[in-house]
Amino acid sequence: MATSISTNVGKQNRTGDRPQMRSDPLWNVLLWNDQVNTRPYVVFTLQRVFGHSSDMATKLMAETEQSGKAVVATEMRELAEMHAAQLHGYGLQSTIAEVI
Repeated sequence: MATSISTNVGKQNRTGDRPQMRSDPLWNVLLWNDQVNTRPYVVFTLQRVFGHSSDMATKLMAETEQSGKAVVATEMRELAEMHAAQLHGYGLQSTIAEVI
């Protein structure tokens, strides 16, 4: 007895010609101020982890110091988690937060 198998191969998407693409949300990597690490060390770490220029790293360090925190990167979740873990490895306090 022959069995017929139905597939959707070659059929058009009912919502249009292109498949729906779901974009993953972006996440902010937040650096928190602390009273332990020196300014030059924070600048060095931001350059090392994110590849920021000296000027950008210095600006972010100053923002962290003045505001208590700064967004040091905005990226996909997996990369944000990795960078936050790297900052922890350097002894800096960081978290991630979804961009709303």
